[in-house]
Amino acid sequence: MSTTEQRVAVVTGGARGIGAATAVRLAAEGHAVAVIDLDEAACKDTVEKITAAGGRALAVGADVSDEAQVEAAVARVADELGAPTILVNNAGVLRDNLLFKMSASDWDTVMNVHLRGAFLMTKACQKHMVDAGFGRIVNLSSSSALGNRGQVNYSAAKAGLQGFTKTLAKELGKFGITANAVAPGFIATEMTKATAERVGMGFEDFKAAAATQIPVARVGEPDDIANAIAFFTGEAAGFVSGQVLYVAGGPLD
Repeated sequence: MSTTEQRVAVVTGGARGIGAATAVRLAAEGHAVAVIDLDEAACKDTVEKITAAGGRALAVGADVSDEAQVEAAVARVADELGAPTILVNNAGVLRDNLLFKMSASDWDTVMNVHLRGAFLMTKACQKHMVDAGFGRIVNLSSSSALGNRGQVNYSAAKAGLQGFTKTLAKELGKFGITANAVAPGFIATEMTKATAERVGMGFEDFKAAAATQIPVARVGEPDDIANAIAFFTGEAAGFVSGQVLYVAGGPLD
């Protein structure tokens, strides 16, 4: 991609895991990338990886569930990198528990980061996309959207993001903006490592057990998700919108 066509991408939750892999992949596709995470310093590794490879990147600290912080973050991206026309809503948290043990705070925290965060980030970025006549929005759902014991909050949020995605596709399509969702299955990240600890298993054993249930006989890696996101955010994906792609190593029941 030539510099004149370079687009500015925003990846939330970009400090590690799927977000970091996605930021690096989008930079490799020729985009300038704003890496947003709660802690700006935590984005340093991702940004350095991009700049070391000759790309442009910016670390931005922001709580995606806070409207003022989101607006300030997007304004900073527009000022320092350029108007963002690619948005990957990846920021997420876990507060797993069975329903009867789950606090209202556990519910609210997950809803605020996943759903409110995606709403606020999309609202702040879409005006730049409308002005440009081009936009790509990718929301991170999950196989948990189909239901997963101990994740009533997370499952509801990830299912909600699918409805959010389909509505965005209908509202924004006429402006040259597509919206799609990627729903990962088991991906080896810090988040799944924390789940292993919560259930009292070593991470390697946890991954091995998960792999036995996956048709391709392995767990996913962050790059597997970044590859799917790279497709949805590309110039060639303009006729694909409102879709949910499960990247899970096989079909899900």
